[in-house]
Amino acid sequence: MLIGKEVCFTVEVKTALGREYGMVYLGRDTTGENIAESLVNEGLATVRREGIRGNNPDQARLCDLEDQAKASKKGMWTEGGGTNTVRDLKYIIENPRNFVDSMHQKPVNAVIEHVRDGSVVRALLLPDYYLVTVMLSGVKCPTFKREADGTESPEPFAAEAKFFTESRLLQRDVQIILESCPNQVILGTILHPNGNITELLLKEGFARCVDWSMAVYTQGAEKLRAGEKSAKERKVRIWKDYVAPTANMDQKDRQFVAKVMQVVNADAVVVKLNSGEYKTIHLSSIRPPRIEGENKDKDKRFRPIYDIPYMFEAREFMRKKIIGKKVNVTVDYIRAATSASETSTIPAFAERTCATVTIGGINIAEALVSKGFATVIRYRQDDDQRSSHYDELLAAEFLLLTSLSLSLVLAFFLLQETQKAKQFLPFLQRAGRSEAVVEYVFSGSRLKLYMPKETCLITFLLAGIECPRGSRNMPGGMQVAEPFSDEAMAFTKELVLQRELNNGRAERRGDREDR
Repeated sequence: MLIGKEVCFTVEVKTALGREYGMVYLGRDTTGENIAESLVNEGLATVRREGIRGNNPDQARLCDLEDQAKASKKGMWTEGGGTNTVRDLKYIIENPRNFVDSMHQKPVNAVIEHVRDGSVVRALLLPDYYLVTVMLSGVKCPTFKREADGTESPEPFAAEAKFFTESRLLQRDVQIILESCPNQVILGTILHPNGNITELLLKEGFARCVDWSMAVYTQGAEKLRAGEKSAKERKVRIWKDYVAPTANMDQKDRQFVAKVMQVVNADAVVVKLNSGEYKTIHLSSIRPPRIEGENKDKDKRFRPIYDIPYMFEAREFMRKKIIGKKVNVTVDYIRAATSASETSTIPAFAERTCATVTIGGINIAEALVSKGFATVIRYRQDDDQRSSHYDELLAAEFLLLTSLSLSLVLAFFLLQETQKAKQFLPFLQRAGRSEAVVEYVFSGSRLKLYMPKETCLITFLLAGIECPRGSRNMPGGMQVAEPFSDEAMAFTKELVLQRELNNGRAERRGDREDR
């Protein structure tokens, strides 16, 4: 009746304590509907008759309206005193996660009872009268910090953000989509006929996007990023001091098409540019499988692609999709080189070009995450160096973690000593032709093959030929590369590296390596 509408009021009585009593009228003047009279007439309020003056016509009218309501048995004057209208409010939910899941992300009718800050509200869910605290998915507004003395100090624009939400939602009829419940915190989206408060807060610079809850937002994360971007560009409110990052490369260097020559591991590929140059590209914002703890077997040579669980499967997943094919590369950021310090265990890294790689409209990083072969990197909130499709990566990871049909990939390798390779050779000879994948190219005629059926690695020499040898460390020093050795190795790499092939009958050589 009144929320969101213009009213006027008159002060009738003012007490010694400064409290004022008066009348409220709907509209701009006192000719509008008297709210007190309407409440009494509907049996929703009683009249304090002990303080009524006999010569006051307004108070006499209130008494007449109350008598009429009693005679008509309206409101509290009905039989039973309106006990059937008492609501059974539910303040405690035993299992919030199950409660949220039971809603199946469908809109629930609700009334906003309290606004704690711009992005956290207290809502009454209808028709079962659950009173719940809901945090808006995907965003966070400035908050009020509680000090040691019990007082609250607002962060910059916290009061303005709270008023922005209050003036639009407090005591309004809305719909809420309950989207998730991490750590007993209910995340949701509030829908109002006039718009989505989450998107409005971002657009007006009262909130910022938060990655940890962005993945559960059901109304399109791109809308939230667009709203935040608009506020940043206009430098409004919390973004008043925002400085946009400067572009450090030309458009032609930012987007290009290249041919995949090698899949290094689950987050890096080597591509061949149109100029013939080779370039290593790292997939933005994802992390490949990593080994937990330290390598206990210090004497054993550590080979990440084979010794880290799921690293080989992740590499194979990428290899089968993109090796030898042309892909679209969009450079998202360039990670500066870091040097190892004496007091730190962090190794040195060269400069890395991090990009989004797509083929046929498929984002390779997103595909890896959706299969459980990579995880999404979490950034500081002010770190803009991330994938241009970061929200899609988060959504893919969230969907995977909430899926009940996770597929388990089992890694199985024959880990045998080198001297046992000869015991394995007769089996390869009897098999005749075998399927293999070229894992490494030592020279134009010397390869390392992985044989998936036999689950072994072998060093393989092309029969009948020998290519020039490249430079290598020898006991007496560095051996100089023979002429055309680099060209021969590049030729072989481009033809067969990480390709699936059939090799001929294995020849007996003493340098077989079986792992």
